[in-house]
Amino acid sequence: MNNDVGLKNDAPNKSQYPWLRAVRFSLLGSLASVFIALSGMPVGLDRRAIIYPVLSLGFLAILWIPVAMAAAAGNETVLEGMEARKRGFVDVGVGALVGLGSTSGICCLMVLIKNFDLRDPFVNWSPQLLDLLSYRQSISVGIGIWLLVGAGLGAFGGFINLISRFSRRLILNFVFAVIGVSVLETIVTDLSEGFGLAWVTDLMYYKRGGLEIYGALLVGIVSVTVLLLLRRRTTTARERFNSLSLNDQSRVKFISIIAGSLSLAILPFFLGKITNELLANVGLFVLLALGLNIVVGLAGILDLGYVAFFAVGGYTTAVLTSPDSPGFSPELPWPIALIVVVVLTGIVGLFIGAPVIRMRGDYLAIVTLGFGEIIRLLFLSDWLSDWFGGAQGITNIPGVEVGFTTIKGTDPRSVFLLVLFFCPVAIYVSWRLEKSRLGRAWMAIREDEDVAEAMGINTTNTKLMAFVVGAVLASFSGAIFAAKVGSIFPTSFIMLVSIIILVVVIVGGMGNISGVIVGTVVLIGVLGGPKQPGLLQEFSQFKLLIYGALLVWMMLKRPEGLIPNIRRTRELHQEEFLQDAWLKGQIDSEEDSTDSNVRKEGKNL
Repeated sequence: MNNDVGLKNDAPNKSQYPWLRAVRFSLLGSLASVFIALSGMPVGLDRRAIIYPVLSLGFLAILWIPVAMAAAAGNETVLEGMEARKRGFVDVGVGALVGLGSTSGICCLMVLIKNFDLRDPFVNWSPQLLDLLSYRQSISVGIGIWLLVGAGLGAFGGFINLISRFSRRLILNFVFAVIGVSVLETIVTDLSEGFGLAWVTDLMYYKRGGLEIYGALLVGIVSVTVLLLLRRRTTTARERFNSLSLNDQSRVKFISIIAGSLSLAILPFFLGKITNELLANVGLFVLLALGLNIVVGLAGILDLGYVAFFAVGGYTTAVLTSPDSPGFSPELPWPIALIVVVVLTGIVGLFIGAPVIRMRGDYLAIVTLGFGEIIRLLFLSDWLSDWFGGAQGITNIPGVEVGFTTIKGTDPRSVFLLVLFFCPVAIYVSWRLEKSRLGRAWMAIREDEDVAEAMGINTTNTKLMAFVVGAVLASFSGAIFAAKVGSIFPTSFIMLVSIIILVVVIVGGMGNISGVIVGTVVLIGVLGGPKQPGLLQEFSQFKLLIYGALLVWMMLKRPEGLIPNIRRTRELHQEEFLQDAWLKGQIDSEEDSTDSNVRKEGKNL
């Protein structure tokens, strides 16, 4: 009897449970707000307006925290067979509490900045930060504003959990459409000028950047209207597509790919130089990410020295085409030099892969990292400066002659078209290899190398092939990069390039070609590469911080990536699938059916 009472007392009280979560998420939101404020984001990003003069990117870096934490505090994962908690307006109160807790850290930070000078350990501990956080008012007024804003945003985050999924989708579509159109101001402006609709952007955007208030409302209303109009049509189209035969589905996919390729080929003629330069950089990283996707995503080989193949492709192109190559200068045409580049890079892939291919896991990653640095230091060394120019590099690299014109970096449109020619080739090669016997062998090695070897797969040769194919795709990007820039230096091939490409593959979706492309467009297009600017140039000094935070979040919440590969998703969530199947009784029914089949066979015998 006493044991039963003890068990009842230990059972969680569902009416108090959200408030306990509120305290935890309040502390987490408070710490996140203080960390972002001291990282310098509010001051550094305040120049970029989202909605003028209401919201800037600097304030947005903090204001999303109360909403996200309140929504997370009220969110609840209901497993199969468990009863969901009844929701009500108590969730709004929980959200308001979380919002107050999340902004309380900012209030404490303002008081500390006003009374203490801690600029020695904290570089961004400055009067500028205090002035911004207090809304250029007194501290008491600033604290009052933050508490009111935090409670309101937190209550909104709690309210989101009360509405239906479709209503939540409409709200999120409104918010992200406004932010997205504001962030993509450069592309939208270029497109409007190209199609003769500059008057539309003149009405939407403020002359110094950011959406006007009525422009933001217009964008949000249009996005919600489009979602409502296309909701049923999208569902109907999806049902029609699923009802088609496999051949008809393949035909529809092929037509869609052709239409998308033609659209991309026409698009550069309606864009300006800045946007074409951005798209060209994205295309170069797409080639690199597709090659690394084969090595990491399909074969499961963690290669941290992948930039070495990018460097070999660039330097080989420079040596073979530049008249200023110090040691050997045949001045070959770029197409002929590309053939030599592919062969030589494949040999380098064999050379690097052969001694390390029998290693696994962390050991393989560390060794490939070492080889990547060795290649860069060889190009930088005085020992090989007579061949590769050392720290001075190789300059005066000619463009790509295509008969009627020469593609150079001064014409970003032509560079993007050149990249657009090689990207479909790389996509087709990756797709055919993934569906081939070699691709299935790579995936078997990724899942379990010992079992793959026991099934008769030559794991050494198979992994070497992954290194070679990945190196060849990286060499394409290196050759185009050398012709685009017109000069090549060892500082262009630092280890950070390998890390960022790996982040792109992981965030997009390892083993999925579409995911890799989307990851490249989102990360490189918006944030930029190691030295390449993105749409948000203000993020240049916070780029690595955002990469790291995004990578941690993806590993914890969505390790399969933005657009996951089905096989990879099953590998990562196998235990969850088995648990759901067990709770639904599917495993028991399979075992029962197996036993019954065995009994029938026994009777027949």
